[in-house]
Amino acid sequence: MFCGKQRRIVCVWFPRLASDGALRAHPLEGPFALTLRQGNAERLHCLNRAAEAAGLFRGMALAEARVFCAALQTHPADLHREAQLLAALRRWATRYSPWVGLDGEDGLALDITGAAHLFGGEAGLLADLRARLSRAGFSACLGLASSRGAAWALAHHGEGVAPPGADLTAIAGLPVAALRLAPETVTALQRLGLRHVGDLARTPRAPLARRFGAALLDRLDAATGAAPEPVSPGAEPPRFALRLTLPEPIGLAADVQAGTARLLAALCERLAAQEAGARVLRLTLRRVDRDTREVELRLAAALRDPARILPLFSRGIETVDAGFGIDQLRLEAVQVEPLPAEQQGSRTAPGDPARLGDLLSRIGTRIGLENILRLLPADSHVPERGFLTAPAAFSRPARGWTSPRPRPLVLFPPEPVTATGSTPPRSFRWRRMALSTARAEGPERLAPEWWFDDPAWRSGLRDYWRIETRQGRRLWLFHTPQEPGWWVQGEFA
Repeated sequence: MFCGKQRRIVCVWFPRLASDGALRAHPLEGPFALTLRQGNAERLHCLNRAAEAAGLFRGMALAEARVFCAALQTHPADLHREAQLLAALRRWATRYSPWVGLDGEDGLALDITGAAHLFGGEAGLLADLRARLSRAGFSACLGLASSRGAAWALAHHGEGVAPPGADLTAIAGLPVAALRLAPETVTALQRLGLRHVGDLARTPRAPLARRFGAALLDRLDAATGAAPEPVSPGAEPPRFALRLTLPEPIGLAADVQAGTARLLAALCERLAAQEAGARVLRLTLRRVDRDTREVELRLAAALRDPARILPLFSRGIETVDAGFGIDQLRLEAVQVEPLPAEQQGSRTAPGDPARLGDLLSRIGTRIGLENILRLLPADSHVPERGFLTAPAAFSRPARGWTSPRPRPLVLFPPEPVTATGSTPPRSFRWRRMALSTARAEGPERLAPEWWFDDPAWRSGLRDYWRIETRQGRRLWLFHTPQEPGWWVQGEFA
């Protein structure tokens, strides 16, 4: 592609990537650091300039850092968000070259061969790159050379530019750590008096290979350009978004629904080609006054069937204020999940999970998916802790509902009854009703879980009884031997 041109690589190192990204979202003054738990201790993960000026460093224990700098402000690090930030910077850097790849967890590598003239030369490109990153709030160190290894060395150990064909000369005075060697290898080389790259380059290769292996010489060759090291940009993740621009504005809900149907059919075809399904969809409607309205649809399960998704948009579309008309529709699958192809039968079984997912989606558009709950079994013999509640759309049904004794259908906080003695009372009052016992089964003794401090169980042991009353009530009573008293906690069907 660039026949006859000298290969040129730019390495960009972000020494404070995570902290710069956090401060962009929430600006703060003074020392700041992101913390990360390592083992049993919180340690500093990324610091801003003020924290470094105070003598703090990466990997330092948080407790020790607060001793040195009482004004230090911290926030937990988010490694996933940090990776997303670097990926966004990689996409942005394609304005300088189409061949941009990630360089570790805090850097980028750009192959600018044949592209520097678009910015007035290499110096102009580096100046523009540095200025734009600085305005965006990112600290960056740049290195330019004919090999990726030399460019990395210059970016991490003294910013600079290596003239074409002079990579070794430019990095000869840098420490051997600039060759991306393991710490133990760097220490061993320093003990031998080989402290700089130039010292290593002048040493016979055979003794180095015998003592340190071929990896050391491979790193040296990569830095001098003797061994090519390509820049791999990586494949872009597929984006599922479509746009429809209308020749004339529309304002009726039926017309918007029809346009959405066209976009949805094409979007589902793309999802099917990737064996994926949409979990969250966003419909953006642009009005003629350039204002926008959004309709977000959250599904209980990943879908790519237009016939099942389209009716769920109706409620949101009907509430949109079209103003003087809508001239553009944009549909995007914001959240996508894998959805492999499945064999479909001629009829939908009554217990098909897809039907339950459609029902949850329809109800969720009205009250929110988080408000539709399901019960899951919990490993506890305490009645009120024997189950968990979880959003039905984000959990799966679980088995394991076992109990050695029958449990009431309705369970409520314990309510006192007027009764005495350790055996079931013949008559008692509950909720202003006078009841008499016809049949009693029990007791079933339950002990409190000592590892939880539950105020409701501070009375100690409970002896549970199933009581059938002559009035037709079937109640679940318990007696507390330590603090004598009777209580009702549930009612059988």
